[in-house]
Amino acid sequence: MFTYVYILKSKKDEKLYIGCTNDLKKRLQEHSQGESFATKGRRPFSLLYYESYPNRKDAENREKFFKTGWGRQYVKKALKNYFSSIKT
Repeated sequence: MFTYVYILKSKKDEKLYIGCTNDLKKRLQEHSQGESFATKGRRPFSLLYYESYPNRKDAENREKFFKTGWGRQYVKKALKNYFSSIKT
């Protein structure tokens, strides 16, 4: 079973949310329906990015990285064209 690290963007406040789950489809549905306390008031969301890992610990480490300054810079570089297109 794979574990997914995912990045959502709130359409309400334009902020990113980074998470980790074993069932990406179910987790996205929970966020969309307001079943996640952390994101309940920031709906709706769009899925910007995800990665899959065969080992849960590797996915958790990647999630922690994305939540650091270096990780957020990585995301901005990886999605450079996306972020530049929404600024216009």
